[in-house]
Formats: sequence, structure tokens, C-alpha cells
Amino acid sequence: MESVEEFLAYAIHLEFEAANRYGQLADAMESGGNHEVGKLFRRLADYSRLHMAEAQARGGFRELPKMRPDEFVWPGLESPETAAIWAADPFIGREQALEIALDAETAGLKYYQHVLDSTSDPEIKILAKEFVAEELSHVTELNKWIAANKAGEILTVDP
Repeated sequence: MESVEEFLAYAIHLEFEAANRYGQLADAMESGGNHEVGKLFRRLADYSRLHMAEAQARGGFRELPKMRPDEFVWPGLESPETAAIWAADPFIGREQALEIALDAETAGLKYYQHVLDSTSDPEIKILAKEFVAEELSHVTELNKWIAANKAGEILTVDP
């Protein structure tokens, strides 16, 4: 990352893509009868929108670079936190859906951790550290859901 503006542009796009994909996953889970997992994915989409809004607010007084989706350089084909598209299959099982969400959140965590570890800019470090903490909380929550699912428990999402 060369600047705070670049970091924010990447964060906004990453979170936008994650929110959209989680919305698709929520729709698929709900249509397949996995309502609680659908609610969890809606919550993850909401978290991504909150992250995006936070990044937008921090960039409000800055001139953020205008980038087309194909101009972002990611470690893979899509932004790191974008869950696998095949997970939107309405027949996918709860366990697979949770694992896919965990993979996406872990990739987002690793992305922000890489930014934190590789930048020398103190302002980017502060922002990246906050995003790392948020992503870590999502990974922790998903691990809790996966453990409960393996134990035969069904967790519920509070409104």
C-alpha cells in the first residue's frame, strides 16, 4: 500500500464485494431451508457494509483513487473476503456454507494482516490493525458456529 487513500479504496471495494456475496449466500441458505445460517450470512453482509461505511467515512475528506474493479490487484481472482460463488447453490449444506464463509473471513483477515505487516506508514498501520481485529472477531464467530454444527447444535442469530 502506497497511501492511506489507496488502503481505503481497497477496503471499500473488498467490503462491498464481501457484502454482495454474503447476501447471495444468505438468499441461497434461506431458499434451501437453512434459515439460521442465512441469518448469519446476513449478519456477515451487515458487518461488511459497516466496514465499508467506516472506510468511506474515513475517506470522506480525502481524494480516494477512482478504480475500476479490474484495476484492483488481489492475491487471487477476486477480493480476498469474497466467498466462493459456488456456495450460493441453494442445495449446499450448512457445514459447507460455514466452511466457505470461514475461508472468506480468514482470507480477509490474512489480507489486512499482510497490509499491517508490510506497511511502514503509521496511519495505514492503525487502520489495518482495526480491520484485523474486526476480521478476527468474524473468524472467531464462524469457528463457534462450525463447532456447534459439528456437535449437532443449531445456533441462532439474535436480531
